[in-house]
Amino acid sequence: MNTLTIRTSITAACALALFSSCEKYLERPPIGQINEEMVTGEPTVATVSAMTDATYLPLSSTLNILGNWDWDNGLVVRNDFVIEDIAAGDMLKKWAPDGDQAWMDQVASFNFTALNPAFNGVWAYAYEGIARANRAIDQLENQALMEQIGMEATLRNRQLGEMYFLRAFNYFSLVTNYGDVPLLTKSFKNFNEIYEAARRNPQADVWQQISADLAQAETLLPTGKHSDANAPWRVSHGAVLALQAKVALYNQQWQQVVDRVDDLQQAGYYQLNAHYFDAFDTGKEFQENEVVFAYDHRSGQVPRRGNGLTALMGWGFIAPSADFLAAFEPDDPRLAYTVDTEGRNVYKLFGATNEANKGNEDAPNNRIYIRWADVLLWKAEALNELGRPAEAIAILNDIRQRARNTPLLGGGNTPEGTLPPRDAAVTDKADVQQWIAHERRVELGFESHRFSDLRRWGTAKDVLTAMGKNFQDFHYLYPIPQSEIDKSAGTITPNPGY
Repeated sequence: MNTLTIRTSITAACALALFSSCEKYLERPPIGQINEEMVTGEPTVATVSAMTDATYLPLSSTLNILGNWDWDNGLVVRNDFVIEDIAAGDMLKKWAPDGDQAWMDQVASFNFTALNPAFNGVWAYAYEGIARANRAIDQLENQALMEQIGMEATLRNRQLGEMYFLRAFNYFSLVTNYGDVPLLTKSFKNFNEIYEAARRNPQADVWQQISADLAQAETLLPTGKHSDANAPWRVSHGAVLALQAKVALYNQQWQQVVDRVDDLQQAGYYQLNAHYFDAFDTGKEFQENEVVFAYDHRSGQVPRRGNGLTALMGWGFIAPSADFLAAFEPDDPRLAYTVDTEGRNVYKLFGATNEANKGNEDAPNNRIYIRWADVLLWKAEALNELGRPAEAIAILNDIRQRARNTPLLGGGNTPEGTLPPRDAAVTDKADVQQWIAHERRVELGFESHRFSDLRRWGTAKDVLTAMGKNFQDFHYLYPIPQSEIDKSAGTITPNPGY
C-alpha cells in the first residue's frame, strides 16, 4: 500500500496534529481500508462506504493499527483494560508480577505522570476515530457529491447516522477521562486550521456536541434491532438510545435515563439472555439478545480484524485481583465464567470457556461496549436516585435471577440459596446504591466500566485508598498526554495536579 501524502494526511486522517506528529503519521501506511486512491481519487459509493466502515476500526482490539509494537506510546492495543479494570483494582497486569510494561503497574498504583503511555493511547485512538468520522461526515453531507456518485438516500442516511454516533462515542471517552478537550467537528485542510483547533473546549460544550450528534443519529438511523440485517455489527437505533441514556446517567439527568431505557424496552430490541455467558460466546455473536453495541472482530481478514488482546493473555497479561475475586458471593456462577484462576484463563475475554483463543493475536471474539444488563443497571441507578427504590431492586433481582439460573461452568445448577433476591422492602437510598454498585462490579467485571463507575459515584478515593492505592483528588481526571501539550506549544494545558 502507498503511504499517505501531506495532502491526504491532513484531510483524511490527521484531523489533529495532537495525537501523533504529522511527520510520524506520514511514515505509516494507510490503516484498514483507507488508502490514497480512496482519499484523492474520484469518490464512489464504494469508497465512501469503505471510509465509513474504516471509522469503526479504532474501536477494535486489533493489534498495531496505530503503530508497530509501539508500547512506548500505548499504541499496541486499546488501553481500556488498563485505565478501567487495572486502575480500579479489579485486574492485575499479569498473573506473575514482573517488570514488563511497567507503565501499566504505574496506572494501577496511581503513581503515573502525563508521560504514561496509557493516556497517549486512549487519546490517540479516540481522535483517530473522530478524524475518520469527520472526513466521512464531510463527504456524506456534501449533497452535490452524493448526487454525483448516485448514493441512495437510505444508504447515505444510515451511514451518516453511524458516523454521528461514532464521533459522539469517541468524545464520550475523551470527556469522561480528560475533562475539557479539543472539540473537532470538521476535517482540516492546512496546518493553520490544525493549530487553531489545538485548544481545550469546556466539558459542557463537549457534552452538548455529544448530545447533538446522537440526536442527529437518532433521526437518521432506521428503527429495528439492526440498522443493516446483513451487517448486524453496525451502529443501530438501539445503540443510539442506549448511549443517550448513558450520557444522561453521567450528567445525573435521572429522568432522562429512565425515559431512554423505557424507549428501548418498548422497542423490544433486547432482553437478558437466559445464560450469562451467551453475550460473550463467540459462537453466538449477533444471535443472542443482549449485546447492544460491539466491535465485530473476525479472524483471517486482510487487513487484520482479529482481537489482539487475546495475544497479550497468551503472554501472561490480565489477571484478577484478590479484591475482585472476593467481591463475588458464594457460588455465583459469573465468577467462573469470567476468570479461571487455576488455569490462569480469562474466559469472558476469550469468548469461550476454553483456551482456544488464548495467545491468538487474530481471535474472532468481539469487543463488547454496551450490553443490556449494563443498560438495565443504569435504569436501576436512576430509579433509586428518583426515589423509586422498589423498581430499582426489581431490576437487580432480575439480573441476579439470570445469574442464579445460569448453570455452573463445571455442570449442574447453583445450590439452593445462591444469590438470594434483594429485599424489595428496603427504602434506604444508600443501601440500594450499595447493592447496585456491587451488582455492576460482578456482573460487568473485566468489561472496562469499573473505574468510570467509581469516578462518577465520587467513591474512587475511598475505595482505592482502602485498597492501598495512591489515589489523590486530581486523579478523578487523567492527565492530558504530555506529548500533546508539547506539540501544541502549550495551547493545550495540563489538568491540575499533573
